Amino acid sequence: MELSILNMAGAETGKKIALNDAIFGIEPNDHAIYLDVKQFLANNRQGTAKAKQRSENAHSTRKLGRQKGGGGARPGDLKSPVRVGGGTIFGPVPRSFSFKLNKKVKQLARKSALSLRAKNDQVLVLDALHFDAPKTKAMVAVLDALKVADKKVLFILAENNTEVLKSAANLQKARVITAGELNTYAIMNSNVLVFVENAIPAVEATFNA
Repeated sequence: MELSILNMAGAETGKKIALNDAIFGIEPNDHAIYLDVKQFLANNRQGTAKAKQRSENAHSTRKLGRQKGGGGARPGDLKSPVRVGGGTIFGPVPRSFSFKLNKKVKQLARKSALSLRAKNDQVLVLDALHFDAPKTKAMVAVLDALKVADKKVLFILAENNTEVLKSAANLQKARVITAGELNTYAIMNSNVLVFVENAIPAVEATFNA
């Protein structure tokens, strides 16, 4: 698959780049994408919710009434889950929501996500992306030039660029990451992928590893 390389003004530079079909041209596997996104979200859950069980409640253990003759149910202490302020039955406890996913499945998921975006013409390539200083207005100008200002855009750089990162920090629909940080969730959570030209080899090397 070949794409025209654009400049920051949105104009074609006359150069083209060939994308690796083993990464950008496979038949997308929806289930692999689902599993990888599910794992990403699960790994980001804190799992710190906690409710006090009966044994952890600070109330007295004194029995509140006699065993028989009260005309009702057998009374327990204030820690009883059926009393106001008592312990919680089957309440949440700290836990990890993470689960294992095979490396090959994760690789398939990422390739599938990239292929899906490429198949739907949602991949752009820029010859360069740089600013002299962090400026939101400069990033907005690039988005307008590329005609993607109304979409969720993911910029993929070869390496960290503080000026570019800070220029997009205040934009709700724009996000900047490096090729090494690219993951299935980030791809699927955006409408358009904008690669800087020198990030393509880095992505292909990572995804073929």
